[in-house]
Amino acid sequence: MSINSWDQKKMILNIGERLWQRGYIAANDGNISIRINDNEVLTTPTGVSKGFMTQDMIIKINMDGKVIASNSKYKPSSEVKMHLEVYRNREDVNSVVHAHPPYCTSFAVAGIPLDRCVLPEAVITLGAVPIAPYGTPSTMEIPDSIKNFISDTDAVLLANHGALTLGKDIVTAYHRMETLEHAAEIVFIAINLGNVNMIPEEKVGELMEVRENMNIPGRIISCSTNTAKPSTTKEISENEVEEITRKVLERLNKKTNA
Repeated sequence: MSINSWDQKKMILNIGERLWQRGYIAANDGNISIRINDNEVLTTPTGVSKGFMTQDMIIKINMDGKVIASNSKYKPSSEVKMHLEVYRNREDVNSVVHAHPPYCTSFAVAGIPLDRCVLPEAVITLGAVPIAPYGTPSTMEIPDSIKNFISDTDAVLLANHGALTLGKDIVTAYHRMETLEHAAEIVFIAINLGNVNMIPEEKVGELMEVRENMNIPGRIISCSTNTAKPSTTKEISENEVEEITRKVLERLNKKTNA
């Protein structure tokens, strides 16, 4: 495998700008990477808004995290460890996107996985999205926390932190982040309306056939069609709904006032 690094740098800039414009990241949040061959990865710098990057800011590292080529002003994010963990475990993944979209991050803060069969598009592209245990950013705790999930899914919520999406290329990884946030927003609104209807189990089976017929790459965990709360999901109490609402409004206000 070998990918043109010049073109991929431009794609990283484009995706970084999209993440920032959509409010999925604030200030210097988030990071993006692309594996360009078996031992080289392009990654975004630390301490820079991903909405205002230039090509000279993009850093090339090896699979051990050592810098191969960069502008001396910039260093890779310490969270690139999380990206490298994905690449070591998933040969089919060539891009990783990490961001803090308000709605899905609010579910991660509330400890509520997005694991229900609610929206056809989300069922087909994401399946059930679990929550990895909390880990301190920049340490090995986060790479260790995602190990048990990334072998089976292309989207993971990070407890009290954000979200991680994977793809065969950067556009696929980014689109999964968009789908995840869109689904989280709709589920959040439905919860506040007082009801979340599940897609019937037999119809979920049909959606899986659609996914297979479309040859969609990647891996998903089957979502739940049960109206009862599965053991892996917390009961959504009124207090938790209020907490989710507060977190979402807080993030949205931060974006508006930026």
